[in-house]
Amino acid sequence: MLLSQHPRTHYAKAPVHEVICQLRFPTILSINQADPAEFQDRIRAVLPQYVKREEHPAPKPGQNAETVNNYHFLSADGKWKLNLTRDFIALSTQAYPGWEDFARMLDKPLAEFIQAYQPAYFQRIGLRYVNIVSRKKLDLEGTPWSELFTPAYLGPLAEPDIAPEQVPAFTAEFSVKMDSSSTAKVKTGTGRLQARPGTPQDPEEKYILDLDLSMGGNLPCTFAAGALETLHGHAAPVFEGAVTDTLRRAMDPQ
Repeated sequence: MLLSQHPRTHYAKAPVHEVICQLRFPTILSINQADPAEFQDRIRAVLPQYVKREEHPAPKPGQNAETVNNYHFLSADGKWKLNLTRDFIALSTQAYPGWEDFARMLDKPLAEFIQAYQPAYFQRIGLRYVNIVSRKKLDLEGTPWSELFTPAYLGPLAEPDIAPEQVPAFTAEFSVKMDSSSTAKVKTGTGRLQARPGTPQDPEEKYILDLDLSMGGNLPCTFAAGALETLHGHAAPVFEGAVTDTLRRAMDPQ
């Protein structure tokens, strides 16, 4: 099953690893030319830590190399990060508290950004959920992936004549139109993860379900909140379409 009508469910052991919301806008050169001191003042009570990083993207043909400033604003506990560049603003967390709290955390920075910089419109509004399923954490060691995920998300691992050891790693990528304006880009795969450069590889094979939902076009700034609510609503049919009842029970539905 690719999509499911299973109702939205809160799981006590949800495998969400990171959630990222990004809104892209036509380039605003002033963001790159001067540190956003006024914007920082407006959000400092919520995101008090600040780091500026200089990035050097590969130049396009016929253009000179340039430096792009990426401004990081972090919460006191480091669990929330807001990124601002001349082309996008993004909020991310690896301690996802649920959609309602995530949306509330985004409200003020986004409103202050729109007021301070007045982008003409948003070119892309995206909401991404990166899920990493550990069978060890869910007391499912020894359970084959074919009992935890539906065939549409397993590729060769769904074939009954294929032993797991024959496919030590698997990746797939596809897009699904969710409605006339929304698309879900889905990346799935199994393998062993390396947490950070220089650290030992995790010996456990995990399953990654990466959902990148988006809307594109010239989207009015006043449409941002509604667009994100729509994208969030589309996440559940994809996630629930991927998992089986066995995995749902292990994730402890509330």
